[in-house]
Amino acid sequence: MTETAKTPQVSGIEIIASGLDSPRKLSFGPDGALYVAEAGRGGTGASIPSPSQPGAFLSYGATGGITKIQDGVAERVVTELPSLALPDGSDASGVNDIEFDAEGNAYAIVGLASNPANRDSLLQVPDFSQLIAIDSFENGGSWTRLSDFGAYEQNNNPDGQDVVTNLYDLIIEDNTAYVVDAGANDLLSQQAFGGKVNLETVFSTQSAIDPLTGEAVVRQSVPTSVAVDPDGSLYVGELTGAPFQAEAAQVYRINAEGQPEVYADGFTNISDIAFDRAGGLYVLEYDADGILNGSDAGALIYVSPDGQTRTTIADDELINPTGLEIGADDDIYISNKGFIAGQGEVLRLSFEEDILGSASYDLENYDAIPSVSFANASTSDIANVSDPLSGDSFPVESI
Repeated sequence: MTETAKTPQVSGIEIIASGLDSPRKLSFGPDGALYVAEAGRGGTGASIPSPSQPGAFLSYGATGGITKIQDGVAERVVTELPSLALPDGSDASGVNDIEFDAEGNAYAIVGLASNPANRDSLLQVPDFSQLIAIDSFENGGSWTRLSDFGAYEQNNNPDGQDVVTNLYDLIIEDNTAYVVDAGANDLLSQQAFGGKVNLETVFSTQSAIDPLTGEAVVRQSVPTSVAVDPDGSLYVGELTGAPFQAEAAQVYRINAEGQPEVYADGFTNISDIAFDRAGGLYVLEYDADGILNGSDAGALIYVSPDGQTRTTIADDELINPTGLEIGADDDIYISNKGFIAGQGEVLRLSFEEDILGSASYDLENYDAIPSVSFANASTSDIANVSDPLSGDSFPVESI
């Protein structure tokens, strides 16, 4: 593995939206605005067992949404999307990504982090684990269910592990939707946004050492991100499941046979990836020292196009970041505090020079400039260790 280095070149960080409810992935629309998926804060409706905290329950509420950021103004333009969360609004499952096709039509995916049977029998909210079309951004928005990816996991369970689904990342290429299911450990696709769901590949389990017992355990992949390089190849980044080892996460390239090959390794708890125009890879880490190690600080790491150089762009400035987008101006946009209701942010990282060159930055002496806040409610930081992405159980009382 190549050495990670830091050199100062960032001009600043700006908070362009705050007060968000568990912001996840981001995407620029045809109008030039930045759209952010908010997983919400749950509610007081029907409940299902938490996949990550024994004895806890996630309760339903129509508190998810999509926020539009443009000209210094943040406005939630789609409201009342389904959400599940703990009583304090944290660890939410809900809308995780929004993307636009070549004609400017908007689509989103709604996660679940549970067995799809719980959606049908306990929640009775069919929008979970679906690909949806956003029909309108006016008057609170409207949407149509297009494809039940949860039913695919229920009927097929390609990885042979627990039947769990959590749609977490979406890209659209050549009229095909590619969906990463973090709970099912697979990459799925669907052409023309309807009809048959196709299995692209499965991300296999790996062996790991339980830090509490020293015994060998089976660790799931938990893929969380999918991106396309300038040549059109697909890449997938993984969070990794319990025990969430540091430097165990990998970025895979999907080869011509449809199989994942390791492109870059040695990362920790990847939450998103993106390519710049020159083929440089940005890797966003949800928790840079591992979910079980106490700190919530994430990291943004740049991998040069030849794969030989790695540069840490940001670390302690990021708190459980969940989404990454590169703007037309080459600024970088990050969803920050992605599992905390009422405290989520969108950050803009700007640079002194074109990041397509050496791309090596440090943010230790930045000025965070709050510009937008539209939520009054807030919660304390998450107190318990959890993995709401995969649906993996981990006995937090033993940590």
